[in-house]
Amino acid sequence: MPEARESLITGIGLVSCLGEGLDAHWQGLNAAPPAADATAFAPYIVHRVVPLELDKQIPKKGDQRQMEPWQRIGTYAAGLALDSAGLKGKAEFLARMDMIVAAGGGERDAQVDLNVAAGVDKAAKAEAFVNERLMSDLRPTLFLAQLSNLLAGNISIVHGVTGSSRTFMGEESSGVEAVRVAQARIAAGQSTLALVGAAYNAERWEVMLHFALGRRLARGESKPVWQREGMELGTIGAFLVIEEKEHALSRGAKPFARITTVASDHVKRTPGAVTAALEKLWGKLGKLDPAQAAVISGASGVAPATTEERAFLDQTGLVVRATGTHLGHGLEPQFPANIALAATALGHGKLFAPEEPSERPMDGALRQVVVTSIGHWRGEGLALVEAVD
Repeated sequence: MPEARESLITGIGLVSCLGEGLDAHWQGLNAAPPAADATAFAPYIVHRVVPLELDKQIPKKGDQRQMEPWQRIGTYAAGLALDSAGLKGKAEFLARMDMIVAAGGGERDAQVDLNVAAGVDKAAKAEAFVNERLMSDLRPTLFLAQLSNLLAGNISIVHGVTGSSRTFMGEESSGVEAVRVAQARIAAGQSTLALVGAAYNAERWEVMLHFALGRRLARGESKPVWQREGMELGTIGAFLVIEEKEHALSRGAKPFARITTVASDHVKRTPGAVTAALEKLWGKLGKLDPAQAAVISGASGVAPATTEERAFLDQTGLVVRATGTHLGHGLEPQFPANIALAATALGHGKLFAPEEPSERPMDGALRQVVVTSIGHWRGEGLALVEAVD
């Protein structure tokens, strides 16, 4: 059986409330968390993305206008990743680059929702009124929300990525599966070059309503992840260029890190289920050096999953960081964003500062990072990201 091929991260594009690019995120993670917005969607909290100069990555105004914010954020982050990998505008690579995107159902047209709600009680025939308004008010690319594969389509149009394309849906799990499938295809010899990532716009009333009805949101003032009683949503765009080792070396690419393992699960959330899932997934990671390894957690703050995850991680003895304290929780892009941050830390050879008092400092050299993703409702995943010499 042929030896599995290595998957290297050769490009990273990241935007969030901390800024855009790796330097901004490294500096932000080593400073106090920026103030989250606790007023615009009160009593709920959102971590807003910094303003983006869209022209830098989406030069055509027409392209910008036809996208909703989540697509602009994702297309922008994808452009940053291609720039980072040295592949922007290189058609010979982009034409065979696979694209795997994790996406939600897109953004609803809030004004249409309001118009329908305002008029339906006054209509003589409510069903006919709703059908008429939806037929006339919604754009062809909407089915109350936007089509989930529009992000991949816009990345293809704007950046010229024209290889195979896949879009996964399923909140945090879709982000895990996007990275897992890319790494598995490279390991199996089915792919040499992939653009992988996701985007999420948290600054929308309909998502606040959705998660509030599910009793998944924290209220009041922003708190660190391990102290939260629910999610503080965050707007995030995160894309990775993942490349087979020999392919990367042949074009002179300088890798950030290596993705050694990605494992996922989908358990029924009974008491202790998260612990059991983590135990099983942890066994698939391979050998860890406790003196040079750490954990970057994608914990959401939702109980009891977050409590179980922290208890398990404390038993491993590894130093832990929950990046949601700074970024908020971005669902689909949370996992690729944390892989990007793991690769950034490995590039610096050290872990960033503790996010809150319950997290221990790490003074030694960093060579391995375990990235976790325990979904707020379902879905569990781990990745091992390692330094490259």
